[in-house]
Amino acid sequence: METQSAGAAVGSEQQPLMKKNEKQNKKKMIKVIMVGIDESDESFNALRWTLDFLFVSIGEAPETRLDEVGKVVLVHVQQPFHHYVFPAGPGGAAFYATSAVVESVRKAQEENTTVLLSRALQMCKDKMVSLAEAETLVLDGDPKDMICQAAEQMQVDLLVVGSRGLGKIKRAFLGSVSDYCAHHAKCPILIVKPPRESSK
Repeated sequence: METQSAGAAVGSEQQPLMKKNEKQNKKKMIKVIMVGIDESDESFNALRWTLDFLFVSIGEAPETRLDEVGKVVLVHVQQPFHHYVFPAGPGGAAFYATSAVVESVRKAQEENTTVLLSRALQMCKDKMVSLAEAETLVLDGDPKDMICQAAEQMQVDLLVVGSRGLGKIKRAFLGSVSDYCAHHAKCPILIVKPPRESSK
């Protein structure tokens, strides 16, 4: 009898412990996923992968509550336009762009950003992710720094970026946004490599 009562006591203690673990697991759910978007196919591949494997859509799981679905933040960083150009040859004089040229470049950047983010939002819509669950964020500056700063400020649960598959030498000279984010982001990061057929 003592064994049964001891077993019953252990069993009753385990039930609250299980409920506590279930609550902790719910707290650890990914609520906000930030995806870096640029003009590369790799960034759209990263978004596609995110929507396919990380994001629960209402159509696939009708019993899922809206607050459990999470949110996708599509971030695009426009690089600043430098008003001056240094010639490649001898002489060393700098040439400054006129205000008309600067305005033209800014307008082209804005149009490019609109097209990129419209394409990304359409992908979300096609995957049955409502536009209320997908936000866009446009920043100006160095993409490496701005993506890490935005992820930290928004307290995202996961940062997703695409990898261009640069070799070691190209990465050393050109730099890599994904490599930088992997070392400097204050949140978990997922780097989505290109599909096998496109990397050959």
